[in-house]
Amino acid sequence: MKPRTLARSTTLAATPDAVWAVIGDFSALAEWHPYLPPSTLEEGGDPEVPGAVRVFAVDGKAVARERLLARDAAARSYSYTLLDPVALPVHDYVATLAVRPHPDGAEVTWSAVYRSADDVMSEVEALFGDGTYGTGLAALRARLTSSR
Repeated sequence: MKPRTLARSTTLAATPDAVWAVIGDFSALAEWHPYLPPSTLEEGGDPEVPGAVRVFAVDGKAVARERLLARDAAARSYSYTLLDPVALPVHDYVATLAVRPHPDGAEVTWSAVYRSADDVMSEVEALFGDGTYGTGLAALRARLTSSR
């Protein structure tokens, strides 16, 4: 298993605070991402406190679980890790969603570090990089552009 990185980013004509107001809630990803099912927090977790676990379910069956590892509202970022079930054979997956000031407004970066075998790298790029990160960032752009 080799260490890997994955990242997608976009620049938005919005303030970093306005973007963070949309994406900063760990429990509300499905509110702005069009392809993710709604999530709930296990055991009454707090979406601002590391250790909270969000569960995505379809027809009552958990399809993904993620644990919040760190959240820094002042820096406008949070990191999380995948828990079972995992769609692909990846290990030590840690993703970060972050908003930074940019001369044109705000830059949003969704990135991950993980370990995997060579033969699944293209699947990870397609599923997480394009399907989750790319689609989510495009939806965020559409949402913030339409609200202007």
